[in-house]
Amino acid sequence: MDFIIAVIIFIFSLIYNISKQYSLIIPLLIGMLAFSSVAFYRGFKLRNIVVMLMKGMKKSLYILSIFALIGMITALWRAGGTIPFFVYYGIKIMNPDYFILFAFLLTCFVAFALGTCIGTAGTVGVVLIILARSGGVNIYVAAGAILSGAFFGDRSSPLSSSANLVAIITETDLYDNIKKMFITGALPFLATIVVYLLLSKNNPINVTNNELIEKFSVNFNLHISTVLPAVIILLLAISKNDVRVAMLFSIITAVFICLYIQNLTLQEILKYMIFGFVNTDPALSEIISGGGLISMLNVTFVVLIASSYSGIFEGTGMLKDIQGALIKMSNKIGVYLTTVFTSLVTCACCCNQTLSVLLTHDLMNNIYKENNLTKDNLAIDIENTAILIAAIFPWSVAVAVPLATMDVGAKAIFYAVYLFFVPLMAPLIPKSKVYNLGDGN
Repeated sequence: MDFIIAVIIFIFSLIYNISKQYSLIIPLLIGMLAFSSVAFYRGFKLRNIVVMLMKGMKKSLYILSIFALIGMITALWRAGGTIPFFVYYGIKIMNPDYFILFAFLLTCFVAFALGTCIGTAGTVGVVLIILARSGGVNIYVAAGAILSGAFFGDRSSPLSSSANLVAIITETDLYDNIKKMFITGALPFLATIVVYLLLSKNNPINVTNNELIEKFSVNFNLHISTVLPAVIILLLAISKNDVRVAMLFSIITAVFICLYIQNLTLQEILKYMIFGFVNTDPALSEIISGGGLISMLNVTFVVLIASSYSGIFEGTGMLKDIQGALIKMSNKIGVYLTTVFTSLVTCACCCNQTLSVLLTHDLMNNIYKENNLTKDNLAIDIENTAILIAAIFPWSVAVAVPLATMDVGAKAIFYAVYLFFVPLMAPLIPKSKVYNLGDGN
């Protein structure tokens, strides 16, 4: 009963803070205090509780350095013209008759390069929605295609904080996970293309906002060399280098691009790396500005605090009753469907992708072990469920922020078919084609 009370306190604090648009850090701290109080009530000493919390936080330390690198990269790719290059030339080659399909494919590409659904929605997503509005395209269909593409990258990019988080908490190899994600995502990807191809027929774009698009070429030197920072990430990822090494080389390359192609000063570059890139053109300031170390502070604290839950749940055994019920469920419907159910519940209650992933892992980890399933199995199943399911709940930060950025209502989620296809179609992929990659654990 004490645990249920703590959960209720935590959920209500989450709902209140999200409704007031306050930081998630506040309810997470309340939750940490609530669960710590349960541990204290059950007889655990305060010193031991602190050790448990620190043990949970320790698991996230590796990813914090990745967050810092991601913040710098997203700023430099904006300042150096990498993202403007993708947006400008991507839209230039667009076929107006297949706008919805194009919106999906372009956002897939940009999201894979950036590794963030929010950053993708805030850049190319905003441009595409402006074009959709001015061209008589159904904005909900367009936004749904953009969300699908954005979460394609958020799920499977080596720069994705969620992909790195899953790899770290499951103790699996990031690049092996990405390979498996492409295998399990291939059928949903093709099905999504078919759906958006059909929807494109009823949503051709009639008018294009050429003035906005040309702003990119006016404000940036869109030389082909501006894509080098993204190419380096891709090449080093293919050769399975440490993702931090790949990011570091991309940052170095982007600095040179900023200096010699965009003619920025070293002082400006350092400022952008810390505080984020700022474009002075009113037409582009809301679209292309952003990134920087400071931009990652909130998500850093969210992951750090949420990770502490793992330590206290593991140390006190608070989740045993829930895990017992899930074991019974897995015996009846199977482990994967139980993971889907667990993800639905955690995503609906937590309103936050990071915490949903951590809780799904904590609840399902032992069940996978008892069924002789590896850490690789758990990692790819979390990627196919919790990562995407978080975006189907309108109150989840994972989708609420991109929708608010594009100024589109929650109805767009219905058209984000990739979010639904991946969890539904994952069981159709033969396990032999997925789990023969990597060594397993």
